[in-house]
Amino acid sequence: MSVTPHAYGPRVHLAGGAFVSTAIARASTEEVSRTELLALLRSVYEVLLAQAFEELPLTEAEVATRMSAKHPEAAIWRGEVARDAGSVVICDVIRAGILPAQLCFERISQLLPGADVRLDHLNIARSEDESGRATGADLSGSKVGGPVEGATLILPDPMGATGATTVCALEHYLEHYGRPAKVLLMPMICTPEYLRAVLDFDESVKVYAGRLDRGLSPSEVLACTPGERWDEERGLDDTNYIVPGAGGVGELLNNSWC
Repeated sequence: MSVTPHAYGPRVHLAGGAFVSTAIARASTEEVSRTELLALLRSVYEVLLAQAFEELPLTEAEVATRMSAKHPEAAIWRGEVARDAGSVVICDVIRAGILPAQLCFERISQLLPGADVRLDHLNIARSEDESGRATGADLSGSKVGGPVEGATLILPDPMGATGATTVCALEHYLEHYGRPAKVLLMPMICTPEYLRAVLDFDESVKVYAGRLDRGLSPSEVLACTPGERWDEERGLDDTNYIVPGAGGVGELLNNSWC
């Protein structure tokens, strides 16, 4: 699969490719409808999940196909597959994360029917000051199905702005439910600031992103490979919203503007 070259280190994977970039570009326009946005988001997350799926424990397999009746000795496929065991926990951060989390839950459950696959729910909202600037994140409730010790924890929240929501979610898991073996973050769009926050938070974190936005960086920085001048990159405006970004993804997905 195509990936975007960058200098953020080996724990960051930018999906790249015309399919993902076209889908996200369309999803961020004024004229996109809610129905179309839902379909576009699903399309992007099919790609991100396919890439992040490589992080699951793998094993060598021998699979007898339906051609075995005619060619019993030859109709055996041998190769590497994800191990159908262990624990995978998908975290739905309400509200923009509802759809991608459900998609990941369904796809992994289909592919690994013998694994312990679970969908958790966290209700986290941005906290803002009087000027409307995002100052952090507040967790107001959760529905977590049990420990995550040794599991692969997947958090597919579409908009990775400051990283505060993601860090809040990870702090909640680490404090109350144990330490996962691996954390896979899957934002549709993220910023350099987000990457810094989540990668510095814990070494188990890896990021699979559809697009990186750093539109408020100086022109000479934009001319460099992403991450080459990381400290000078900027993707957040003064209210901590992503630029270019997409604007109001959670509100449009849920038709909820309050």
